[in-house]
Amino acid sequence: MFPLSPPPCADGQNRRRLFVYNGGFLTQPRLRRILSLAGYDIKIARPDFARPRRARKPGDTIGVWGKSPTAHRGESAAARQDIPVLHVEDAFLRSVLPGRAGAPPIGLHLDRRGVHFDSAAPSDLEHILATAPLDDTVLLDRARGAIARLKHAHLSKYNAFLPDAPLPDAPYVLVIDQTRGDASIIHGGANAAAFLDMLVCAQVENPGARVIVKTHPETAQGFREGHFTAQNATGQVSLLGDAVSPWALLEGASAVYTVSSQLGFEAILAGHKPHVFGQPFYAGWGLTQDRNPVARRARTLTRAQLFAGAMILYPTWYDPARDRLCPLEDAIEALAAEARVWRADHRGHVAIGMRLWKRPPLQGFFGRTRRLRFADDSAQAVALARDEGRDLLVWAGKETDELRRAAQRADIPLRRVEDGFLRSRGLGAELVPPLSLVCDDLGIYYDPARESRLERLIAASPALPKAELARAKRLIAALTSAGLSKYNLAAAPLPDLPDLPKGRRILVPGQVEDDASIRLGCTGLRGNLDLLARTRAENPDAVILYKPHPDVEAGLRKGAITPNEARQYADLVLDRTDPIALIGAVDAVWTLTSLLGFEALLRGRPVTCLGAPFYAGWGLTRDLGPVPARRGQGLGRPAPSLAGLVHATLIGYPRYLDPVSKRPCPVEVIVERLQSGPLPRPGRLNRSLAKLQGLFASRAHLWRRD
Repeated sequence: MFPLSPPPCADGQNRRRLFVYNGGFLTQPRLRRILSLAGYDIKIARPDFARPRRARKPGDTIGVWGKSPTAHRGESAAARQDIPVLHVEDAFLRSVLPGRAGAPPIGLHLDRRGVHFDSAAPSDLEHILATAPLDDTVLLDRARGAIARLKHAHLSKYNAFLPDAPLPDAPYVLVIDQTRGDASIIHGGANAAAFLDMLVCAQVENPGARVIVKTHPETAQGFREGHFTAQNATGQVSLLGDAVSPWALLEGASAVYTVSSQLGFEAILAGHKPHVFGQPFYAGWGLTQDRNPVARRARTLTRAQLFAGAMILYPTWYDPARDRLCPLEDAIEALAAEARVWRADHRGHVAIGMRLWKRPPLQGFFGRTRRLRFADDSAQAVALARDEGRDLLVWAGKETDELRRAAQRADIPLRRVEDGFLRSRGLGAELVPPLSLVCDDLGIYYDPARESRLERLIAASPALPKAELARAKRLIAALTSAGLSKYNLAAAPLPDLPDLPKGRRILVPGQVEDDASIRLGCTGLRGNLDLLARTRAENPDAVILYKPHPDVEAGLRKGAITPNEARQYADLVLDRTDPIALIGAVDAVWTLTSLLGFEALLRGRPVTCLGAPFYAGWGLTRDLGPVPARRGQGLGRPAPSLAGLVHATLIGYPRYLDPVSKRPCPVEVIVERLQSGPLPRPGRLNRSLAKLQGLFASRAHLWRRD
């Protein structure tokens, strides 16, 4: 996405040996991998390492973890032998769960001067903020875009919270607690007394205001002691220990008070000028109200400049799907994908209506935090979900009124699952595992009778940050240049078209006639022959090209019409032809509800809809069929742009699973895999499971009781 400078000494000839005293450097695979990609080979420092007789090589470095108990030992050895020290710490975006829960970091600080939270001496970060030319337009635009992206995705250092978790009524004064003995306090010019001083100042300087003390997550979980307890919650002061979004919490604050918490940095990004009682890295640059200033910090920075130094130039970021160092933007998208999965799945799910061959892929998509449980009927599913505190998942086409009513009575969330819009290389009907799935808590995208989560995302897309719309535009360019679609089938070459009669060419994509999008999204016209007849009637002089649906061509689904039937209305029937290539050869697309209409919009072709697909009714298509009034333009809201539609449909709505790393990933990784990467194929196990389920279904009377 953005250029990344080569990591220092990353080639085989100039790699550095990194001698460490902390076993965590060897026991944590992600830590080892990031350091290796950054050019370091980790070695355990022997007891005699600091003695002169031990051989040295150019570039030898001692690695220490922040200000951990073993760090002093390494620093002392380095001082005696005049060997450089690499100070390693977690980056300001780390993971979904804390490190003590086993979650690996997505970035590190590799600092050769010091530690960012130690105000006694400058670190690489302070050097960057004090001296770097932070006025590059591209850099600052990246910083502003990344800030907006973090806020939009509700990303912080740790991300095991729900963005819509309840918050105190605004406004309030926010006081941020930290754990006792935290290194950023000890080495940041503060002590325990600073916290009591901070709480007093917050009350005195804001008379009559409600004061919310945000408890540190590790204190709320009982791991470490904080500075404030229930004894401090008197009068207008109350404690907040719930896991909430820092961005949402900061939005309701009228003032922010901190000692050295990272939440103070995020307060700056959210538009506050926090009162700071310690000496964290973000203090002293004109963006904070400092009670204990660092004299040597005299430069005035903007928020974007502070962010650029601390989040773009200073850290070393890692892309877990592509297994490489990466720019901040890729790390944000990777972490956002993982946070989204935890937030949606941490309660666990009971799945119903899932065929046997689909169950292993579904575990990869939805069972990472808590393994899926599968049920055979509504009563069993609801009982299991209620007893274990889980949600319900149902394959969208298998949802029944009985299941919906039972879930409502038990107050259990019900989510509908379907294939995503960049699904695979190969047909789902041929049991090819998916690369993307959608999970809808409101309805499902192909049923216009009720609102879906996709509809809400499309309607809200005009409010997306500019950086997100720019991302959607880059995605459109990537998809169109690579010729990617839902199934990405290998097809015959595009037939020569010069001999066709001159005129306006219209592509009519055939559909599976019993598909749910036809049954639910069409009134009146439902068949491919009817679609062709209506298209010819409305366009008597056009050159009409008919492209049968791949599943129908393969004999797997309903909807076949004979060539003679099609040629009553079509000038040419294009069997087994790449439909994406065809879009470039036509002037318009007419469809019932086909996804090819959406793909035509991506490629700049006008689309006429006779049904009500998800992309109709937003002002981007010509709609001849009835579309829900709730999508209309007379509702006093801005109309979605094409980029907004694409963001909702391909970024915000589906979730993606990387077939290589087996991890949640952003859509851009899937685009790369579809172009050149290894992809899942239908195995013998899938076909065996499908046959087995069919056999069981046909013999259900042998074990089911009425």
